[in-house]
Amino acid sequence: MSDLERRFEAIIRDEISRRRLLRRGAAGALSVSALSYLAACGEETGGGGDDDGSEAEAARIKKEPIADSLYFANWPLYIEEDRGTLKEFEKEYGTKVRYVEEVNDNTEFFGKVRQQYDRGDSGGRDIHVVTDWMAARMMRLDYVQRFDKSEMPNASKNLIARLKSPPFDPKREYSMPWQSGIAGIIYRKDLVEREPKSVDDLFDPAYKGKVTMLSEMRDTVGIVAASLGHDPEKASVDQFMEAIDKIGEAADSGQIRGFTGNEYTKDITKGDSALLIGWSGDAVQLKLDDPNIEFVIPETGGHLWTDNMQIPVGAPAAFTAQKMIDFVYRPEVQADIAEYVNYICPVEGVREILAERDPALAENQLIFPDEQFLADTFIFRGLDPQEEQQLDEAFQQVLGA
Repeated sequence: MSDLERRFEAIIRDEISRRRLLRRGAAGALSVSALSYLAACGEETGGGGDDDGSEAEAARIKKEPIADSLYFANWPLYIEEDRGTLKEFEKEYGTKVRYVEEVNDNTEFFGKVRQQYDRGDSGGRDIHVVTDWMAARMMRLDYVQRFDKSEMPNASKNLIARLKSPPFDPKREYSMPWQSGIAGIIYRKDLVEREPKSVDDLFDPAYKGKVTMLSEMRDTVGIVAASLGHDPEKASVDQFMEAIDKIGEAADSGQIRGFTGNEYTKDITKGDSALLIGWSGDAVQLKLDDPNIEFVIPETGGHLWTDNMQIPVGAPAAFTAQKMIDFVYRPEVQADIAEYVNYICPVEGVREILAERDPALAENQLIFPDEQFLADTFIFRGLDPQEEQQLDEAFQQVLGA
């Protein structure tokens, strides 16, 4: 197994927050949601598959007629603007897709659906998309259904090898990747004195009031902890707290102008921010509008993450949901999604298609990264509920929540 494969497999067993996305020309920025920790981290009593992927004898989804409608819950701005993929699915299967951009934050979404899911009611949802650590929690609580992989030939065949066997779902029977990405430094070449390869540049007094960081704890705290010499894949709570203290001091001094979701895209576009912690796919799109905008993985490491599609228990169109998941694993279908969102693509054969359409995209390391590019990434380690609560509460104090 290559280092790249090991790193991608490692990503699945660690808790990683999902981030909101930018699309060039999208109207307005998404609001920042405070973590609803209490709703998400109360006692979990379900008996589903545990974090190492045990299946708990869950029955596979049964074969049924294709449904008239399908409810797909995803993150905002995470599919083509014209939603051509959904139109193609509707045309082929005769199913009307209700695509709802309601997953703004993993913890917030969990708090929203938990009571429904706990009683076996999906709230009408047939597919939801959550980050790995939340996907593992959904499995642990018996909130999601087991795929019938015989009905998903494209997904089985075309999922890239490095994502095929995650520890929390080793046979990929409860989850399928949607996209992956990296948190690192986004900066304006015309507003900085040098390329900010070090996280220390974010704390340089020369940029006081010109820095933003992410409101996603694992992205911001992980990157700063790594810069302090702590490995986020193994760091203690005290070491993460050291990073939070440093971030808090910078916020109090005015070094950091704010903590955001994808609102940072407005700040850096206007020049209100010179450099910030941001997400790789955003950087690709920002650079299309302004060639002065660049993305760099810090020397001490960037944060690697993945999102997953799942079918909740009680989904009224579970069999049709399987067909949708399999549909987006057709390379020609996924190529349209990848071309638009510009995050790390999980489907084999897409790079070759994009090489014909846009060679620059096919060669973009933020979409099709090689081993060397990913060598400087880390995965934020798994946290137990007590650790998570301690870090979330401390980080929320820094954010002023």
